[in-house]
Amino acid sequence: MFTIIPCAAGCGRTAITGSQICAVHAANPETEVVRMVDYIQKQKTVTDLNAPGLHFKNADFSGRRFYGCNFKGSSFSGCLFTGTQMRMVFFDFSDFLDCDFTKSDLQFLSFAGSRIHNCTFEGSELVHINYSGTHTAHCTFNNSNLYNSRFINASIESSDFINCNTKRVNFIKARQEKVTFKASNTAEAIFEPDAY
Repeated sequence: MFTIIPCAAGCGRTAITGSQICAVHAANPETEVVRMVDYIQKQKTVTDLNAPGLHFKNADFSGRRFYGCNFKGSSFSGCLFTGTQMRMVFFDFSDFLDCDFTKSDLQFLSFAGSRIHNCTFEGSELVHINYSGTHTAHCTFNNSNLYNSRFINASIESSDFINCNTKRVNFIKARQEKVTFKASNTAEAIFEPDAY
């Protein structure tokens, strides 16, 4: 798991891996992003990376394996995560716009409180993922396995869950508008508290 080193500026945030300061206090945050992207692209397996609060744009993380990493409060725009494998990665309170997670194997991740717009998770393993409190719009999860994931108190708009495994997926208090579950096993999902 990523090492928590306090920011040298004393703000209470954690320092970015390979630095003594956080993204807020970095003299040039864009340089930190370039350094992180370069590091990730040179690795097949990325472990224990701490990169919270950074803003990634059009980065290609396809085919990488991420274990025990922290991207809390970061933003990802036009980024590719196709064919990635992730375990215990934290994306809490992050922003995702136009990102592609097609055919990924994601397990034990947290997107809690994030905004996920116009992204695709098609054909993916999305097992034990925390989407609670997310605002998800114009996304596709088609042909994915969402076993035991949570969308508690989430807002889901104009999104498709066609032909998905939704067994034990928790949608309690999730607000849904124009959501399609065609050919998914919603009878095995949890929509009401008493169904637990």
